[in-house]
Amino acid sequence: MAKIEIYTKAFCPYCSRAKALLDQKGAEYTEYDITMDQAKRTEMIDRSGGGSTVPQIFIDERHIGGSDDMAALERQGKLDPLLQG
Repeated sequence: MAKIEIYTKAFCPYCSRAKALLDQKGAEYTEYDITMDQAKRTEMIDRSGGGSTVPQIFIDERHIGGSDDMAALERQGKLDPLLQG
């Protein structure tokens, strides 16, 4: 199984949607809530190449993007292979 990391904020509908898709796939992930954590927010921006919106999703250290990007991978049939690692 791939290593999945997702940076989120409280009350973020896009974060909820991304996590719901991962949950539907039975994927385990590490969630970093940046709501009150400036250090994690800075880390997210650095890792994503400047992405400051949430969620920011990484699969095996590869930056996937946000919720819409992950949904697009799902529609293209490319998400499952990434989740398998």
